[in-house]
Amino acid sequence: MTSRAFQTRCLLLCSGLVAGLSLLSVRLIQIQAWDRKHYADKARLTFERREILPGLRGKIVDRNEEVLAKSMPVATVHVNVNHLTDPLVISYPLAHERVSHDPGWESLDPQARKRRVLAERSVLLKEFEDMPAEAVFEKALAQAVNILARPLGLKREVMRERIKKAIDGGVQDFALVKDLKADAAEGVRELIAKHWLEGFFLRESSKRWYTSPDLATHVIGYTGEVEGRDEDGGKVFRQVGKFGIEASLEDYLAGSDGWQEHRRAPNGARIPGDSSSLKPPRAGLNVQLTLDMGIQSIIEEELDAGLAEFESERGCVIVMDPKTGEILGMASRPDFNLNLLEDLDKTAANFALQANYEPGSTIKIVAAGGAINERLVSPQTSIFCHNGHYQQGKIRVPDHHPYGYLTVEGVLAKSSNIGTYKLGLQLGSKRFYDYMDHWGFGVKTGILLSGESRGVIRDSGNPVDFSRATYGYAVAVTPLQMASAYCVVAGDGKLRKPQIVKSVIASDGTVVERFEPEVVRSVLRPEAAKAMRGALEKVVDIKGTALLAKVPGYRAGGKTGTAIRIKDGRYQTGHYTVSFAGMLPAEDPAFVCIVVIDDPLTNKVKRYGGTIAAPVFGKIGARLAAHMNLTPTEPVEDKDKLAGTQEP
Repeated sequence: MTSRAFQTRCLLLCSGLVAGLSLLSVRLIQIQAWDRKHYADKARLTFERREILPGLRGKIVDRNEEVLAKSMPVATVHVNVNHLTDPLVISYPLAHERVSHDPGWESLDPQARKRRVLAERSVLLKEFEDMPAEAVFEKALAQAVNILARPLGLKREVMRERIKKAIDGGVQDFALVKDLKADAAEGVRELIAKHWLEGFFLRESSKRWYTSPDLATHVIGYTGEVEGRDEDGGKVFRQVGKFGIEASLEDYLAGSDGWQEHRRAPNGARIPGDSSSLKPPRAGLNVQLTLDMGIQSIIEEELDAGLAEFESERGCVIVMDPKTGEILGMASRPDFNLNLLEDLDKTAANFALQANYEPGSTIKIVAAGGAINERLVSPQTSIFCHNGHYQQGKIRVPDHHPYGYLTVEGVLAKSSNIGTYKLGLQLGSKRFYDYMDHWGFGVKTGILLSGESRGVIRDSGNPVDFSRATYGYAVAVTPLQMASAYCVVAGDGKLRKPQIVKSVIASDGTVVERFEPEVVRSVLRPEAAKAMRGALEKVVDIKGTALLAKVPGYRAGGKTGTAIRIKDGRYQTGHYTVSFAGMLPAEDPAFVCIVVIDDPLTNKVKRYGGTIAAPVFGKIGARLAAHMNLTPTEPVEDKDKLAGTQEP
């Protein structure tokens, strides 16, 4: 080999070496400068873990600040199978167990204890080399079971079996115990830290609790868990409103989650983070309802008693303040227990908002009120009722009793279909349906609850449909629409939006938002509304159809309703929806109350609104008058000694 060839080879070798080192230098510069953030973030994800700290959901309270729903902090104890079966990790708690029994252990400072544990760990790892992996795991499992089983409320064999079953099934991470209360969770957390246990960790969450789970169930509603993932890929469950106020005011009630970061060594052992690695959670806002739970309890008791007495499974009671539109009580049946949430497929429908029913005679306030408001008639105007038989071409209007001349007040008191239709004729079809619209029928009320029905009101142009609509057929309404309509009469003639939420309040008591009464439109002149109250008072009288709605010591007003039920588009002979919409005291009502009972099957009384719904109102009215401290205005009569006619 010539000297020149040797030099060439050396030059090529050096050039290659320089090029390789240069590329390596460029890569190092790229990692240190250009890709620094990328690899730092990757390292952080490897050795830092972020634990979600859930923000507690806001409370739901009634108008008197009685708590109806609240969230309690709970925790779920998880097991990480990888940590629990890794000798490098479980050597820490096993080493701690050995040295913690040494004399003088309690007098050592934390650093000295740590050195003692690490020294013993080195000894243990050498011992593990001669032991089967299963034996090492059994030692760690026995230690964990002895320490945690009782604080977790588990029998030792149960805890062991759950962990072994998960490992045999190839599960990497599973929940050992759920809904551990805050004080118990804190005790478990302290035990895990004290004994250097690995493979066990707690995830914070919250549990919704309802203080009176059988009251106002359809109004309050419930929450459900939504599954998500944290930054470690672990499961995170959040409470989200699913029904009722819980759902409709989710944006207010939901809290804001915080987090806490933990550092871990390469072996997975947790290193306590500093104070800067914490973002506190924020609690949700509290929601105050318009409900009065004293009133709510009364109407639920009386509704249940009425349904039992008259053999029905479905119905509702709504109590409203006619001057504000506030709902003081709303009960629907069937219902459910908010803490158990059983049979929701059969019980979750809110009858008060979602039931579409032909109202029968309670709708007669539209024709009568409209005719009075238009000054076409006065309460004393006589109407010829054709002695119970009206026939005009294809239009036939029946009456349950033959009446000759009745005043407008008498038409309502006796519930004459013919008299009501003739009032509707004076209005005319267009104005009648305009009043139906103005009174709020056929549209949603806009209440802050989900699932509301709009009912069915349509002007088909058919005179037969118009005739029937005047006395409560060929239309469909909801109980809430009817309650709101009677508030028009009980108030100043204005239709108000039903209010179920009074205010939204921060945890420090600051009112964040107040929901003020809202007038939708004027329906009747105040004078016409007053005249209608006087007419409805005659219904609850010895000559009216609602004698059993009388409240001793007070003048009540209202209207009965009885309609044949429709099922699958066909009328069911012998099956009815009966109702009573009333107010107390009649001259200046403090409340409006509607009672609707669907398909009563009793044979003890005739199935009319006056015999079934009216007495339920009477019992509710008496109790509400006492609850609301209403001053009696009339001498007390024994209504059981009185007799009156009832409408079919």
